[in-house]
Amino acid sequence: MEQTLRRAHDAHMNRARLGIFRAAIAALICSAVVQAQDHREPLEGTWLLDVGKSRFMPLPGPKGQMRTYALTDGLEKMTSRGISGDGKSTFVRYEARYDGKDYDIIGSSGGNKISLKRLDRLTTQSTQKRGGKPVIVATRRVSNDEKTLTVETHGTLPDGRTLDATMVFQRK
Repeated sequence: MEQTLRRAHDAHMNRARLGIFRAAIAALICSAVVQAQDHREPLEGTWLLDVGKSRFMPLPGPKGQMRTYALTDGLEKMTSRGISGDGKSTFVRYEARYDGKDYDIIGSSGGNKISLKRLDRLTTQSTQKRGGKPVIVATRRVSNDEKTLTVETHGTLPDGRTLDATMVFQRK
């Protein structure tokens, strides 16, 4: 009789362990699914320049700008459309990876090559080059709530003037 009770107890304990194991596996799977769905890059999306919160040197800064960042398989595609301080349309575009290598940038008044570097999950840095030399560095930081993008840009323009700007964007 004692042996029968022990077997029943052991079978009950094995079922309990199996149930706990199944629950743990289900929790891990659910966690992985949630993380996969929430793994969008913070920079990805469309951003509108808040001219009132931004500062530009030299003046005048842009009257408006919209940037779109898309990331696919490690490739960042950026398109920027805007109105310059003198009222002209602007268009800048590049496709680059976060590998420190130089890629073509089209339409920039700063350089003709760009390289990207990731500093942390919310912060990236781009370096524009002209004639193979770094001329403009932009640090791009997405806020913790991922609603604001701040781009701090420092460097030298082709005409020799110093560029010092902080551009604040809101997620569209």
